[in-house]
Amino acid sequence: MQFDTVIHGGTIATADYVARGDIGIRDGRIAALAETLTGGDRRIDAGGRIVMPGGIEAHAHIAQESSSGVMSADDYLSGSVSAAFGGNSSFIPFAAQHRGQSVDDVIATYDARAARSVIDYSYHLIISDPAPEVLEDQLPRAFERGITSFKVFMTYDLMNLGDGGMLDILTVAREHGAITMVHAENNDMVKWMNRKLADKGLTAPKYHAISRPELAEEEAINRAIQLAKLVDAPLFIVHVSTIGGAEIVRREKFNGAKLFAETCPQYLALTREDLDRPGVEGAKYICSPPLRDHATQDALWHHIGQGTFESVSSDHAPYRFDETGKFLNGRDAPYPKIANGMPGIAARLPYLFSEGVAKGRITLEQFVALSSTNAAKTFGCDRKGLIAPGTDADIAIWDPEARVTVTAADQHDNMDYTPFEGMELTGKPEIVMTRGAVIVENGELKAQEGQGRFVARQPVDLRGKPGFTAKELDPAQNFGAELR
Repeated sequence: MQFDTVIHGGTIATADYVARGDIGIRDGRIAALAETLTGGDRRIDAGGRIVMPGGIEAHAHIAQESSSGVMSADDYLSGSVSAAFGGNSSFIPFAAQHRGQSVDDVIATYDARAARSVIDYSYHLIISDPAPEVLEDQLPRAFERGITSFKVFMTYDLMNLGDGGMLDILTVAREHGAITMVHAENNDMVKWMNRKLADKGLTAPKYHAISRPELAEEEAINRAIQLAKLVDAPLFIVHVSTIGGAEIVRREKFNGAKLFAETCPQYLALTREDLDRPGVEGAKYICSPPLRDHATQDALWHHIGQGTFESVSSDHAPYRFDETGKFLNGRDAPYPKIANGMPGIAARLPYLFSEGVAKGRITLEQFVALSSTNAAKTFGCDRKGLIAPGTDADIAIWDPEARVTVTAADQHDNMDYTPFEGMELTGKPEIVMTRGAVIVENGELKAQEGQGRFVARQPVDLRGKPGFTAKELDPAQNFGAELR
């Protein structure tokens, strides 16, 4: 058998096993796995290295306007390059619909923006205006194209759909095999806290940390799950940041709900004390939900190890520390007027490997699942996230012993800071491949602008999740009414 590339002598790591072996690649796909393979137009010596599926970043804001009109700092070129240097071979950023926009126009806009990507990509739609034509016509067209996930908000006045709007969206998603992602915070609790703090003149960046209470997340997570259970629709809770929220997710998954969830490195690495830095430095650490405390970090790590979360995603939301980003409304703006989010797409996997695998919190197999395989299963990337014959040769080769100090320059994004600056990490990706093409090698970009391809995705994988049938929607128990 002829191969374009053979990766030999490495430790192959998947979500299911770790073993020594060789990988043969032909025409962009994995063609063979064996203890030893000969040949190959190029042979890559992976001795002493880990060979694993390339990361799939499933939560990133790239070339996206916020609801308040702030454009993220990274476009699809800089964002994809940063992702690649962080060990990712594909990603699924958001394509945001704002009020009055058609989904067709949104997709066309993001198709043009994404054409610059150096890695493969798809989109999660953000739906903020579920008009009848959106629900009945435009979303089904998006599903047919392979966009099988979208996100809704339970907070922010310009994005919040209300419970009724969520039920409509969840119902459409269920009918088409799609999954709904939700930003779960109780909008009225947050607004009430903001008013209380404003009345006291407490508007410095540090007060963002207490303006969005843990209870606001926990209440909204519980409510979102009950809404999804009512219509028996799959649900993905994004950026879980609280102990109570994680416990709700764990309990409902144990009971069989069609439920998925993630947390993010910032909730593991940083605390609310980072918002209390001199001057306006704390603005760098404003994100929502906000950073919590050390006890929460420990609990979230426990949940990661026990399988509560499908993934650890970056929620890369890059706004520069200047008037184009964080301070669009001025450097003396109150915290609600400071752009909300922080970068992290390149730091996600190095941080998770160092603090997870190297420190014994998770296994190497769990690292692969959290970084790639679970995202592929959840979001329908059926040829990615695996090392198996016939799948795309999306591969990352890691040096598990490398020592790295995080700097903003090494993130290769369009940002002027990283919240992980100065952290000492162990392990880094040396070679990253997308469909068999080397895109990063030993700190150098090898990819060409625009070589990434759109990935049409399959329906969510719901095996092992029996779901829930509400008595009131079961014809056997509701006098025969067909309501689903």
